[in-house]
Amino acid sequence: MKVVAGIDIGGTKCAISFAGIGEEKIVILDKIQMETEVECFDTAMQKFITAIREILDKHEKWKLMAIGISCGGPLDARRGLILSPPNLQKWDHADVFTPLKKVFGVPVMIQNDADACALAEWRMGAGKGSRNMIFLTFGTGMGAGLILNNELYSGSTGMAGEVGHVRLEDDGPYGYGKYGSFEGFCSGGGIANLGKMRAKEAILAGKPPLFCPDETFLDHITSKSIAQALDKGDDLAREIFSTVGSYLGRGLALLIDILNPEVIVIGSIYGRQKDALDRKMYEVLEKEALAASRKACRVVPASLGEMIGDYAAVSVGIKAYEDLYRCVDTGDVGACKGRCGAGMEAYFEITA
Repeated sequence: MKVVAGIDIGGTKCAISFAGIGEEKIVILDKIQMETEVECFDTAMQKFITAIREILDKHEKWKLMAIGISCGGPLDARRGLILSPPNLQKWDHADVFTPLKKVFGVPVMIQNDADACALAEWRMGAGKGSRNMIFLTFGTGMGAGLILNNELYSGSTGMAGEVGHVRLEDDGPYGYGKYGSFEGFCSGGGIANLGKMRAKEAILAGKPPLFCPDETFLDHITSKSIAQALDKGDDLAREIFSTVGSYLGRGLALLIDILNPEVIVIGSIYGRQKDALDRKMYEVLEKEALAASRKACRVVPASLGEMIGDYAAVSVGIKAYEDLYRCVDTGDVGACKGRCGAGMEAYFEITA
């Protein structure tokens, strides 16, 4: 049986999953989880190698065809480098390609988590069947994965989809290096910052919200605590999510006008707070987006739930396998260099 491995790298935990190739639906066949070795990349890589070997030894009839990796950015995806993401700052210029290719002799591909999740939702989730899809993370941060004309679009330097950096207001909550950015308004950190701003004003006015009864609680405000207050009927929490919904609508309108997608799939916070966000989101979206483009686009929550990290990583592995064999079929080494990343052309001898 031909399988791919997917390594989902998080700031605290990692998971290595296996899925079969050529199946209509991606099914996770086996999986190992572990704590992330944040202090030492080399130690982490040895654990990945050992875990992959352990699973392959357990399933003797499996043949590993490719390895996919999903990791938060920044990355150099073409060279296979992790460039010290916020939660993995000691993993600076960490080379994931060389050791995995050397040990297993298969194609290896890495994508940032937004791009990897976009692949997963497009293959088997809420974006399945679409030709043009946008995936928005809307979690700790705000990033996008772009599927355009049935291809993952990465841009000239691999930085396509950094929508969180777009400024929506001259001032506002801080996110991705800017006050008033899309990430500043529409992310877990941004919602928390907005909550702190509004709570401080409310406390000074003598109307403290449930999520911050006095100023000693300001530094402990999170998007989760605001959401919990919303569930209890807190008026300020409702206003905050209404504001977030407005800016979400504004950001979506920009994406719809520029990229004309069939579907925008939104993860994490949107799925949990859809009811609180939708009214304002759609109100602004209908006002701001081009009517024809808006009519052609659905906005839906991500559908893969807690398994999305596993599906994302193996989806990258499947893409590595498919891209390589597409190049092999054409016999075009130059195309392989351009499409599959540095060093991939060496696999022509293996696959021919």
